[in-house]
Amino acid sequence: MNSNPEISFSTRIRKSPFFDSTMKWGCKGFTVYNRMYMPTYYKTFVEDYWSLVNDVTLWDVAGERQVEITGSDAEKFIEYITPRDISKCKIGQCMYILLTEKDGGIVNDPVLLKLNENHFWLSIADSDVLLWCKGIASSMNYNVNIIEPDVSPLALQGPKAPEVMSKIVGTWVKELSFFYFKETTIENIPVVIARSGWSGESGYEIYLRDKLLGNTLWELIMNAGKEYNIAPATPSQINRIESGMLSYGSDMTLNENPFDIGLERLVDLNKQVNFLSKETLNKVNQLGAKKELIGIEIISEPFNEFVADHLILKFNDQEIGKITSSVYSPRLKKNIGLALIDRRSEDINEGYTVNINGSSAKVKICNLPFLRNK
Repeated sequence: MNSNPEISFSTRIRKSPFFDSTMKWGCKGFTVYNRMYMPTYYKTFVEDYWSLVNDVTLWDVAGERQVEITGSDAEKFIEYITPRDISKCKIGQCMYILLTEKDGGIVNDPVLLKLNENHFWLSIADSDVLLWCKGIASSMNYNVNIIEPDVSPLALQGPKAPEVMSKIVGTWVKELSFFYFKETTIENIPVVIARSGWSGESGYEIYLRDKLLGNTLWELIMNAGKEYNIAPATPSQINRIESGMLSYGSDMTLNENPFDIGLERLVDLNKQVNFLSKETLNKVNQLGAKKELIGIEIISEPFNEFVADHLILKFNDQEIGKITSSVYSPRLKKNIGLALIDRRSEDINEGYTVNINGSSAKVKICNLPFLRNK
C-alpha cells in the first residue's frame, strides 16, 4: 500500500524569515534543518535542477544557521576547534573549514566568515554546533561570547546570478572574488553578500540581518530576476553530486575524520597553535586512513527522484562500504553517486556491485567531480 507522508507545521520547529514567501511561490516539500523548516522542491527536483543550471534560482537556506563568536579569544577559540589554519583569513574573507572532535570525528563543515578582528560567523550544516561550541568554551575558560545572531541566508545560484545581483546592488558585485563578502544594504535592508554557495554554478549567498524583512527581500530579488527567468528552488542533490560536493550527515559524520573523506587539505598539523583533534589526526596521518570517499557510476535503469542511499557496496561479493548519496544526472544521463569504502591498497575501478530493490547492479568507480562549471 502506498502512503503519502506529510510534514506537519508547529511552533516546535522554527519558520524562516522567508517562510511565507516560499509558500506563496509554491513550495511542495520541506525538511527540518537545524530545527527549522527548509524547502526541498517547488516544481519537481528535476525541473528545479534545470532552472539552476540554465538560468538562476533563489533558495531559502535560513536553516544554515550562524554561530557568532566574538571576544578577545575568538580567533584562538576557532583555531582550537578546527584543524585548518585560519591565521591568514582576512576580514571580508570566507573559509571552508571542518570542526573536529578530540577523536578526529567531524562535527560539522561550516563556512567561516571573518567580519572583523575576533568577530566570526560559522555558517553551519545540520548539527548542534552552537551547543558544542558553548560547551568547549565553558570548559576551557575562553573569553568568548557565542550566540546565534539574527542572520538568515538566501542563496542566489545559477549562471545568470551575477546579472541579477548586479542589477540589485551594482556592478561591483561581479568583481567580488570567490569566497569573499561585503557588508552592505539592499534598499535599506542590512545584508552580507558573499560570492559562495552550495552548487557547481555561479552564485551568491545573501545573509539577511533583520528577520522582519525576509519576505520583502525575497520579493525584491524575485522581481529583479524576472527578465532572467528566475525561479524559486532549493539546494539541488543532483547538482551537488555532479559537482562532487559533500553533505554533512550523508557523506560525512562524527564517524569519519578529514582523511577518510579526502579533505586532508583542510588539516594543517603544523599550525602554530594547538587544536582539539591534533593528536588523533597526527596518528591518522602517520598510519593512514581506514576509509576513502569515491565517486561512482551505477549501471542500472535511471533512478527516480527518491533513491535509497546508504546501500551496501560490495567488491567480489564482499561488503566494502556504502553508497552515501546517489542520483540520476540528466546532463550525464547516468546514475551517479558518492560512496565511503574501506581504503584500497590499489585502484581497481571495476568489479563492484550494489543490490537495488532485489536486483544486483554493477558499479564503476569514477573521478570527482563529475561536472563543475565554476
